[in-house]
Amino acid sequence: MRTLIDIQDDLLQELLKEAHTGIKKEAIVLAIKTFLDVRRREKLASLIGKYEFGYSLEELEEMREDG
Repeated sequence: MRTLIDIQDDLLQELLKEAHTGIKKEAIVLAIKTFLDVRRREKLASLIGKYEFGYSLEELEEMREDG
């Protein structure tokens, strides 16, 4: 999909430097993927302790002992 966007020159230059590329498209795609990865990790981290696994800690320990 083609998209026309106006990006601040200093931000784009810094992105190109950090992405180790001189190709704007590569740098922007990398930035988008990185952003989405961070958001996915944040969502997963927010689930810690909130997910009902179905077994209590005691039941899991008992299963471990049973082999």
